[in-house]
Amino acid sequence: MNDVVFSKFDLSGQTAVVTGGAGVLCSVICRTLASLGARVAVLDLTVDRAARLAEEICAAGGDAIGVGCNVLDKASLRTACAQVIKAFGRVDDLVNGAGGNHPSATTSAETKFFDLDETAVQKVFGINFNGTFLACQVFGEQMARQSSGTILNIVSMNAIRPLTRIPAYSAAKAAVANFTQWLAVHMAQEYSPLIRVNAIAPGFFLTEQNRYLMTDTDSGGLTPRAQTILAHTPAGRFGTPEDLLGTVVWLLSPASAFVTGIVVPVDGGFSAYSGV
Repeated sequence: MNDVVFSKFDLSGQTAVVTGGAGVLCSVICRTLASLGARVAVLDLTVDRAARLAEEICAAGGDAIGVGCNVLDKASLRTACAQVIKAFGRVDDLVNGAGGNHPSATTSAETKFFDLDETAVQKVFGINFNGTFLACQVFGEQMARQSSGTILNIVSMNAIRPLTRIPAYSAAKAAVANFTQWLAVHMAQEYSPLIRVNAIAPGFFLTEQNRYLMTDTDSGGLTPRAQTILAHTPAGRFGTPEDLLGTVVWLLSPASAFVTGIVVPVDGGFSAYSGV
């Protein structure tokens, strides 16, 4: 029985495309998918970073290619898709990991909500929502031709519980969460029930995009904001990239064949805790 269960998590022969693939969280995802037998296309705005990660994966015995790609440029996405099809023949999985926040779209004692830079807000919304939307159009069309595939969007705990100071990021991730549900229904009804769309909502991980909010630049210690987050996280710690892997593999593998249109928190209990 265990062999039957374990076989459901096998990714051998699948081709996985990961946008933002060379980032802190997604690079670990790429390595893990390759170790489970998937052929991995590492898509990243910086082609050198994508190529280096692909080389590391191949040196470890996996199969990967690095592809430079701007997720805000549909022509760039189409070119990347053509490269993936040429190398691997198909696209089975799409992980939309490209995203991020920007200090100029963040309120502070010095920057009021009313004065937030419009260009920065559009940039944050663009990289998080538009980048995901366009990637789903390009790679989802390939899945529609195949009548099968799995899309995994990466949203954020901010999509479920908006945080202070980051209105653009929270709104953009909430939009991706809603779009995930819409696209799950659309792909199943219009193209194939074998196309599934889900999302994960990571809790709080120390990354380059949020370090300026979480750590003090002078002392290196945690800011009051970070201390409050930990106090409201029952697990009592920040997440690590490895904490995402079990959920990611489950949602990409046949083990979740009857699961579509959901957003799974991976947050150490943050979303469950009222603070009381």
